[in-house]
Amino acid sequence: MTKVGYYGKYGGMFIPEILHSTFDQLIRVFDKAKNDPEFWKSYVNLMSSYSCRPTPLTFAENLTKQLGGARIYIKREDLNHTGAHKANNVMGQGLLVKRMGKSRVIAETGAGQHGVATATMAAKFGFECTIYMGAEDVERQRPNVFWMEKLGAEVISVQDGSQTLKDAINAAFRDWATNMDSTHYVMGTVCGPHPFPEMVSWLQSIIGIEARKQMIAINGDLPRKVYACVGGGSNAMGIFNGFLDDPDVELVGVEAGGLGLKTGKHASRLASDDGYLGVCQGYKSMFLQDSDGQMKDTHSVSAGLDYVGVSPILCHLFDKGRVRFESASDEEVMEAENMTIQSEGIIPALESAHGFVQAFKEAPTLKKSEAVLINMSGRGDKDIFTIAEAFKDKKWKDFIRNKGEQYNA
Repeated sequence: MTKVGYYGKYGGMFIPEILHSTFDQLIRVFDKAKNDPEFWKSYVNLMSSYSCRPTPLTFAENLTKQLGGARIYIKREDLNHTGAHKANNVMGQGLLVKRMGKSRVIAETGAGQHGVATATMAAKFGFECTIYMGAEDVERQRPNVFWMEKLGAEVISVQDGSQTLKDAINAAFRDWATNMDSTHYVMGTVCGPHPFPEMVSWLQSIIGIEARKQMIAINGDLPRKVYACVGGGSNAMGIFNGFLDDPDVELVGVEAGGLGLKTGKHASRLASDDGYLGVCQGYKSMFLQDSDGQMKDTHSVSAGLDYVGVSPILCHLFDKGRVRFESASDEEVMEAENMTIQSEGIIPALESAHGFVQAFKEAPTLKKSEAVLINMSGRGDKDIFTIAEAFKDKKWKDFIRNKGEQYNA
């Protein structure tokens, strides 16, 4: 019998003694909410009135004609409030924070979407808010930092280690250990100690519940394949949850291939040979680590996938053969980004574009009577600096240079 908080050999709750009482309280509140139909109803009502649920399903007619093969559908989480799927989990946790009677929330963020969503939730519910973000991510996601601060959050730039997502998570846990009576840590993905993987997956399942109904209503049948990018895995688990009991639907997670799996400069834990079982940041999973168990630096053009670990739930589904994992290189991501923008007038987040890469490779191999579904976890507005630089856009560079001269004048 699998222990509570474990998925096969993955998961668990590896935390310092000081945090046990806080986790016990969270587990009690979450279990009660999970078994209370009124909580889910209040959650759906909140997301329907404050956000944009249900988010629509878009038939990518031009891409379908261009690529041939299966019909391509896109689940539009970019149209969710704050521009990504992150609001789902965050607003749900906000309702739990109210039940616990706490007054402050903290969070980690990489791409900044989770940080913006948490700051938004804090503003709505009246919580004090602190966001931890790696210094490298602060630089490449400056627009999101601006909005977090305008929403009233304190954004702390983490200078430790690789200055990316894993370092932000470490800093958030240190904060929580010293402020646990008043503070809730709003974990942004399906990682970390129990109950976070289960809790975030449950709240994000609203994506898959909607998508399954929409595919049947619009397409007349379930998709042949479902694609989602995977960093920690929250958007992937969100949409996969709707199809786990449909064995004819193949679930495909796409990790960050960075500069190539052979270069070591990537963030692919399950689609490469570089992932090893270990314990880090409170849970047991597959991590990019060396022979001494030290966590390696990661690389991705997308800040949100630039993470050393992956969800214990996804690892278990991978072992069972229920989810297949692939990787997409930075170069492939930029090609898919450009293709989607110019063909459909839709701008995916760079994270989401990883899923598009694999769908574009495989859709042409399927029958025209079949369909594939891509979870577009967020919009690309936040990535304008990275995208413009990758496309070597001279007008954008001139704009930035002129703005800099104006500020320094």
